[in-house]
Amino acid sequence: MVKWLGYDYGTALYASDYFDFMYRAAELLISEGHAYVDSQSAEQVQLNRGSFTEPGNNSPDRERKIDDNLALFREMRDGQHADGAHVLRAKIDMASPNINMRDPTLYRIKRGTHHRTGDKWCIYPMYTYAHPIEDAVEGITHSLCTLEFEDQRPFYDWLLNKLADGGMLKRPLPQQIEFARVNLTHVVLSKRKLLQLVEEGHVDGWDDPRMPTLAGARRRGYTAEGFRTFAERIGVSKANQTIDFSTLEDCMREHLNEVAPRRMAVLDPVKLVIENYPQGQEEMCLVPNHPQKPDWGKREVPFSGELWIEREDYQEAPAKGYFRLFPGNTVRLRYGYVVKCTGYDKATDTVRCVYHADSKSGTAGADNYKVKGNIHWVSARHAISAQVCLYDRLFNMPLPESAEHLNPDSKKLVTAFLEPALQDSLAEQPIQFERHGYFIVDQKDAATFNRTVSLRDSWATTKSA
Repeated sequence: MVKWLGYDYGTALYASDYFDFMYRAAELLISEGHAYVDSQSAEQVQLNRGSFTEPGNNSPDRERKIDDNLALFREMRDGQHADGAHVLRAKIDMASPNINMRDPTLYRIKRGTHHRTGDKWCIYPMYTYAHPIEDAVEGITHSLCTLEFEDQRPFYDWLLNKLADGGMLKRPLPQQIEFARVNLTHVVLSKRKLLQLVEEGHVDGWDDPRMPTLAGARRRGYTAEGFRTFAERIGVSKANQTIDFSTLEDCMREHLNEVAPRRMAVLDPVKLVIENYPQGQEEMCLVPNHPQKPDWGKREVPFSGELWIEREDYQEAPAKGYFRLFPGNTVRLRYGYVVKCTGYDKATDTVRCVYHADSKSGTAGADNYKVKGNIHWVSARHAISAQVCLYDRLFNMPLPESAEHLNPDSKKLVTAFLEPALQDSLAEQPIQFERHGYFIVDQKDAATFNRTVSLRDSWATTKSA
């Protein structure tokens, strides 16, 4: 995913490669009087830690002699003590207002086969101890963390300075810098809550296109370029903020508009019959692949006397300002002919019309007809049928708390008719279905198209209507 986003992380690094160094660093801290083995139970350690308003109490083992601490720590390393019998703690300040500085745990006894080091170790470093050492060993200059690590920075600095004073690290040392994490409306980003969605079957796995995961976003058709634009647009802040989901969608639209060729697709089909079109005749219409990019050329789209159009493009009794098909009204079939609606046959569920044979787009006669409506279509004889997943926001509340706020319309599956050029669509090739939005072939089912994003943000208007 890092590479997909456009970056190269170099060689994969593993914390377990530094376990020997971390162990030696722990012995240095013990030798310098900065760490001790604590034999209290986990419950006693927690009880003596104090609270945000009360200082902690020193462990009875805090003044254990250095030689005894070293001997006991080596026994822990050699497997002579049971899990949980002892821990190694830093000796800092049990009265510190920052609870993270109240003699934090550095090592614990934990038997278990490690996926890289096997059974070599039965003691393992805690994350807060390993993290700064990893940064220093790897030559990190600025360690970027989210705000929840801000209270850990004093220990981060304390540990690295003690190891530098002891000659194990060189200065300058890494600096930890914190920033606010990204929060988005209409999704949850908590791993616990996302796991709940997966385990309870509310979504179809971690790569469900509605999930706020990179795997899901990629399957939905979100692009790396769109994510980079999003990151640049929202910037970095120390203040927690919630970004409206529409900001992310706008960034995706901007990029997709530039790279997605146009195609015609009918998602809610009703048949349009041209009554005076020669029976059995078919012809080609020249259609631009991208209206703003003439260098992309044009393609041939088959046209015939029976077409699929969107059901919403016909109204028996038109609403005010409706300029598409209704009895007596004239519209242009996009890139094709001008037609006049003659009515609707309920028995066959077909809209009927007649066409003007001299009105084809791109011909001299096309300018003789001025119409307000322009609708897209697909030739019924040549159309390919496909499943289309219409994805929307996962939650219907801007700041959801639980599965109770799931949007029941976040996924709709429809059978659509597509122009034949979409038969050989490639995975991860974004496509604009004219008037509908941007779509992509599903990575797990080449016969299904996923809607990435609509052409405009209609969420607020739709939900307030």
